[in-house]
Amino acid sequence: MPKASTRTLLREDDGAIVRRTVLPGGLRVITEQVPGVRSVAFGVWVGVGSRDESPAQMGSAHYLEHLLFKGTPARSALEISSSIEAVGGDLNAFTTKEYTCYYARVLNRDLPLAIDVVCDVVTDALIHSTDVESERGVILEEIAMHDDDPSDVVHDEFSALMFGDHPLGRPILGTQETITAIPRSSINRFYRSRYSAPITVVSAAGDLDHDDVVARVRRAFAHVIDESHQPAGKRTGAKSVKTSGGIRLTTRPTEQAHLVLGMPGLMRADDRRYAMGVLSTALGGGMSSRLFQEVREKRGMAYSVYSYPQSYADTGTFGVYVGCLPSKVSSVLEVVNEQLALVAASGITAEELQRAKGQVRGATVLGQEDTSARMTRIAKSQMHDEPLLSMDALLDRVDQVSTTDVQELAESLMSKPTALAVIGPFDSASDFGL
Repeated sequence: MPKASTRTLLREDDGAIVRRTVLPGGLRVITEQVPGVRSVAFGVWVGVGSRDESPAQMGSAHYLEHLLFKGTPARSALEISSSIEAVGGDLNAFTTKEYTCYYARVLNRDLPLAIDVVCDVVTDALIHSTDVESERGVILEEIAMHDDDPSDVVHDEFSALMFGDHPLGRPILGTQETITAIPRSSINRFYRSRYSAPITVVSAAGDLDHDDVVARVRRAFAHVIDESHQPAGKRTGAKSVKTSGGIRLTTRPTEQAHLVLGMPGLMRADDRRYAMGVLSTALGGGMSSRLFQEVREKRGMAYSVYSYPQSYADTGTFGVYVGCLPSKVSSVLEVVNEQLALVAASGITAEELQRAKGQVRGATVLGQEDTSARMTRIAKSQMHDEPLLSMDALLDRVDQVSTTDVQELAESLMSKPTALAVIGPFDSASDFGL
């Protein structure tokens, strides 16, 4: 049997040990042994998301997320779900624009079961025609539920405006039209051609033994691995992603108007991402942030207001969301634009910097307090082919951010064309003062 390559990537101060094994055929298995816990989170991460679909395939990656739980030669759909639920575990999956994850969280003694079930689902799904048709209706219901929530839809509208015809501008769920039209043969072909070991990462964190996890995963994937392949490494764009500004209005008879104002942001590997985290937190990351104070506390213009960055392999966005009464949209936009311009021109204060750093540090550490979060962190380091930093090193990167870093980043961001997506009871953009 060909040999695997194993390395210890990290030893944390709390006793956690991160090890990675690259199996022949390119499958990466990374684990974090966490002392003092009695659970394990286990996930299979496939480097395929909605941006990998053609226009006719729109929604296929998410469709597969549903179909892979419908049955394998070894298990029916009921057996898949009941096997994990019978031991008190959780079994689920999610799809993003760049990857799909299938995962389970169980007690330490049930990790062999979780590995067997999740790997079986990912490698041996049947994709029967009857399941495709029954799940088609479920996904159409999911799209309808999503479309009923304008606070969700406005983010899709913002992406569509920002990225246009690029796959990043398309909704992950697909549309009513594409899901209705896509045949079983296309979904099955997408599965058989895209789900491969070199772009797959298996991740586990908790009370575990690395060598045991590797052995079990190797057996589970043995029949689908081509040992001549190597890991694919990080995703890179074939060419730069074009972005555009402007206004996109979706007219709906809603009680609230929902808007996202934003601009191009940072790609995932940009060294300024730590400054971006501080900037977004200071600007719209909590009740003490500028936007919350100016829009909600001082003026009572909105209930919900926040800013957020979104990064991809080759591009990114930075946006501000607000939900407010339709009559207040023009006033809200005036205040938001004023605050964006002010941060670009003058940066943030030393007090805001320290407060934002404290929030980022706390969120980073507290977010790693459970095994699912740890499993996700180490998996993403492999999916993105990035060095896995210790928690202390990660916090040090945050501590190094200065007011100058934040101001220079804000100035760079605000110099780019802005995009505004609005959903509400408007006939034209002139209705909200633009």
